[in-house]
Amino acid sequence: MQHFGDALIGRVRALGNPLCLGLDPYLDKIPPLFRDGDMSPGNPLTAPAVEAFLKTVLDRAAGRVAVVKPQIAFFERMGWRGMRMLDEVSAHARKRGMLVLLDAKRGDIGSTADAYAGAYLAADAPMPCDAITLNPYLGRDTLQPFFTTAKANGRGLFILVKTSNPGSGDYQDLIVGNRSLAETVADSLKQMSGEMEGVETGWSSFGIVVGATYPGEAERIREILPRTLFLVPGYGAQGGSAADALNGFVKGPNGLEGGIVNSSRGILYPAGGDTDSAAVWEKAVDEAIGKAVTELGEAVSA
Repeated sequence: MQHFGDALIGRVRALGNPLCLGLDPYLDKIPPLFRDGDMSPGNPLTAPAVEAFLKTVLDRAAGRVAVVKPQIAFFERMGWRGMRMLDEVSAHARKRGMLVLLDAKRGDIGSTADAYAGAYLAADAPMPCDAITLNPYLGRDTLQPFFTTAKANGRGLFILVKTSNPGSGDYQDLIVGNRSLAETVADSLKQMSGEMEGVETGWSSFGIVVGATYPGEAERIREILPRTLFLVPGYGAQGGSAADALNGFVKGPNGLEGGIVNSSRGILYPAGGDTDSAAVWEKAVDEAIGKAVTELGEAVSA
């Protein structure tokens, strides 16, 4: 059975970069090359057009990116066609050798959490993913069904701890005792993370979200959770540098490691990519992927 943490770190080491490709299909940003009809959410032509776009991006990212992160909200916006398309795109990513981290930020109690976990992480999940993001605000008991299901099936979890949005400090920076709420949440997750550590790499299949826009907090949280994977948003379009993104990483056999760094808009919608020319679009996307791979690869080996 796959161990998500070992599988992810193994692929990142092999590729030499921790890039995570975010799949956020803004309908108004889909390039003319792929657009069909008016691209309204309910138009039956829209989801197939987006599917063709995302699958083509995945084909160009294959062999350079270890993991992709579909943001479920953009697929839900297209209704049942969008959800069917999410399943197709996720399956395509796996066929091209990439792990799939579903950005769903689920968080609920009791049987509802069980149902969410079963939908995405169980052995018989109808829409399987390799890992999922979770919101811990309702308490640790809401994480337990996901933890149990993920551990039993070799899947991964990423818990929101310190997010990259400007308003994250409204709650996450509040002081609880002598530390921030974000650090308090991180400390509460130590046991779960420890129980999901891999035998091959030592990294856990249990991860947390720590934004690149708050590198100092990343260092403090790494001290609390030394073997927990970090999912780092905020790199690129949100203003975080490659060096900032790797602030919570640690020395591994091939350089800095310990997580993945997400880039969505910078790769999906690069400068020069808003075109109906296949050759021009391919060049723009290839250059955007190459830039992220190079920046992060150099930061890893610095």
